[in-house]
Amino acid sequence: MTGLTTAGSMTAALQQALAGDEAAFARIVAAYHADMVRVTYGICGEPDLALDAVQAAWLIAWRKLRTVREPDHLRSWLIAVAANEARHVVRRRRSGPVVELMLEVPDAGAPDPSDEIRRLDLVNALRRLKPDERSLIAMRYGAELDSSEIGPLLGISASGVRARLFRIMGRLRKELDDV
Repeated sequence: MTGLTTAGSMTAALQQALAGDEAAFARIVAAYHADMVRVTYGICGEPDLALDAVQAAWLIAWRKLRTVREPDHLRSWLIAVAANEARHVVRRRRSGPVVELMLEVPDAGAPDPSDEIRRLDLVNALRRLKPDERSLIAMRYGAELDSSEIGPLLGISASGVRARLFRIMGRLRKELDDV
């Protein structure tokens, strides 16, 4: 959310959108689209799939806008809708994405090639996680939602969110240490 966007202005935009004001809904899209893309990319791992998931999420959000119980939680509700759509996209897709490696001779001022290897190791470790696990990581670290915001979205307690994140992050650390 941008610094110019306040909770009050988004509450007003939500009320106007509920009354059918498409321009108000466009303001909501402008405020939260980037957050939703960041989360869906974390789940899907591919830009095109992430954008497809966000597009589907916006359609669902428009249809189900009346189900937002607390206007102050509009952002987290939208992120949950996007994460859910991203999980569906990943489940429907059978084959994994192809990662191309650039094989060039680095010059003296080029970044360390081992940085790219570590990045690929992380990407591959994240891809081996279940979509629900990637969703949890994306909501926490991509959208910077805290456990008290994520819990109600997933129907679990905040401590349950923290416990799941702890286990997932532990598995990732172990896997990356073993590489």
